[in-house]
Amino acid sequence: MNEPYEFYLKSADYVRARMPFQPELAVILGSSLGPFAAEVQNRTEIAYADIPNFPRCTVADHAGKLIFGELAGKRLVCLSGRFHSYEGYDFEQLTQPVRLLKLLGVRAAILTNAAGGVNLNYRPGDVMVISDHIKLNGASPLRGQNVEDFGERFFDTTRMYTPELRALALRVHEGVYFFMPGPQFETPAEIRAIRILGGDAVGMSTVTEALTAAHCGLPILGLSVITNMAAGVTGAALSGAEVNETGAAIGAKFSAYLKSILKEL
Repeated sequence: MNEPYEFYLKSADYVRARMPFQPELAVILGSSLGPFAAEVQNRTEIAYADIPNFPRCTVADHAGKLIFGELAGKRLVCLSGRFHSYEGYDFEQLTQPVRLLKLLGVRAAILTNAAGGVNLNYRPGDVMVISDHIKLNGASPLRGQNVEDFGERFFDTTRMYTPELRALALRVHEGVYFFMPGPQFETPAEIRAIRILGGDAVGMSTVTEALTAAHCGLPILGLSVITNMAAGVTGAALSGAEVNETGAAIGAKFSAYLKSILKEL
């Protein structure tokens, strides 16, 4: 169920008492994209485990901490580590990170993820700006009693992936992100279906954050790093190791690209 407003406020009050400044922007770092956080300067870190009412990371390569600092002339808060339904969380619990960012007063957030390439024109190492998403399974993160302090019961998602922010980032592919719950990779038949339905990349995160942001009126930019071609495209078996290897290989390039976007925001 969605918790009352005071539940989220308790997390925000704890963080506000310890953060060094009011952050302008937020970045949520996906699988294997954590090295970007190492470039943040004048940093202050807060462990997720210390924040009241905040979830805990269970994925090995997710650091599980808020990082406040400066980069590309902006005051940032980075979420180094995110949460997924496959870890056992209810979809409603996945509203917590974005609602914290909203309460901290950021004016926009960048959501990053590692994704499988469904579009046959993509290659591992490419970056895709998310124009929209498809989610046909799993509950809505806004299921249950509405928290009016964040937004209306029924809300529009037409501009969920904010067009003005996408325009700043369009030096790469733009496409549709297809959500699958995982933790297993998709079957080749599922990937063929996803391609027919209009998906360009597939992954196990991001959409709950995007929906929560749309509900509370927080502008977002979504970026998918294509870490592997999806099942059946090459005939090779998929593995988490491949995702990590590609993420590590593209780390410096992706960080430079992300910094160039931050300068324009």
